[in-house]
Amino acid sequence: MSAPEVVAAAVVAGAFMGLASELGYRLGINKSNLILIDGEFTIRRTIRKTKNHLVYPVGVVVHLVTSAVFGAIYFGITRPFEYDIGSVKVISPYVFFLWLAMLFVALPVAGQGLLGRRIGRFAWIEQLVIHIVFGIGFWWALETI
Repeated sequence: MSAPEVVAAAVVAGAFMGLASELGYRLGINKSNLILIDGEFTIRRTIRKTKNHLVYPVGVVVHLVTSAVFGAIYFGITRPFEYDIGSVKVISPYVFFLWLAMLFVALPVAGQGLLGRRIGRFAWIEQLVIHIVFGIGFWWALETI
């Protein structure tokens, strides 16, 4: 499998993840919305003043670009070792690492606190669920592409 195929699969998985986050947020199931977090963080860092009409478009772009980067990293890690790129046994630890990175790096940097505590007490579970959606979407897209 080529790098562009793996990156495309990660973008598809990122879209599933973003949709799951958005749907859960709109239905009141979860308190966090990855698209809003990505958009608000990026706008705060670049424009300095929140432009509400830009939050969703910027958030979608940032989220999908981030997914593409994580796909490229996944390819870079798995390719030299000749791992089975589409194996659940290889994808699962990678997605687990992404979940931990979200809780201990990305959410705190985005101003949501360690484990996303500013979002809510159970943000870590919400993040686990949507990362599982990413993992399943990634596996599916790798098998399909």
